[in-house]
Amino acid sequence: MRIIVITGMSGSGKSTAVRALEDEGYYCIDNLPVRLFKPFVELIEKSGEAFKGIVLVADIRGREFLKGYESAFQRTAKSGHNIEIFFFDAADEILVRRFSETRRRHPVDESSSIGEGIRIERERLGGLRQIATRIVDTSEFNVHQLKDFILRIVRGETEENPLIIEVQSFGFRYGIPLESSIVMDVRFLPNPFFVPRLKPGSGLDDGVREYVLDNPKTAAFLDYFFPLLDTLIPAYRQEGKTYLTISIGCTGGRHRSVAIAEATGIHLQTLWPSVRITHRDIEKGQQ
Repeated sequence: MRIIVITGMSGSGKSTAVRALEDEGYYCIDNLPVRLFKPFVELIEKSGEAFKGIVLVADIRGREFLKGYESAFQRTAKSGHNIEIFFFDAADEILVRRFSETRRRHPVDESSSIGEGIRIERERLGGLRQIATRIVDTSEFNVHQLKDFILRIVRGETEENPLIIEVQSFGFRYGIPLESSIVMDVRFLPNPFFVPRLKPGSGLDDGVREYVLDNPKTAAFLDYFFPLLDTLIPAYRQEGKTYLTISIGCTGGRHRSVAIAEATGIHLQTLWPSVRITHRDIEKGQQ
């Protein structure tokens, strides 16, 4: 039976991964006492239920787990099961921001601050991180990207160090996407908003797309932008980056950025196997 142990830093996205795996057909259980690992696996195995595997979530909340995880893993592996350990992590400043945004208390009770709690937790989980099958750095992932990434891993659809590219349009009016790796401002291009027949549409409509892309200024811009991406993306890939978000913004995220994001995504899809195009603010109103 395939057994995935999800562990790692608090606030690193473990709950998001569990929900994705549960929807995928895995039996997931959170914070199971370590002494029950092997009996629980045996119980599921004997039940005859059709699960793709088991997901066990164990982290710093289980004090007993930190003392006995190695022997528990060994006993379970000796029974013939395949154990994978996914250690979820993120940069300290990202974890602090996530705790601040959700107003959650850090599970390390004795900490006087979130930063100190993260330091203590990282120290206590050091041994687990060293034996992990895979370390998942979620610093640059949003919720949807993390779900996509985890499912690709468990389905075997990706290589050891994949590069998944998301090209997204957005409106500066609503803020720059925090997960952005590359941000391009296309507000210098002619705006269809000021053309009455095009104003109600979006960059997905033929009229708006042609208005934006057929402009000589746009053609000159893309002649520079596409080769720039073709140079940068392999360099990101070589450095081990697994998820690259290219954010293209205009004022409201409805006309110009959408058209340019679509054109950029189509260009990259001819070169890279995993490219997704999204439009964050296209429904939030006209520019």
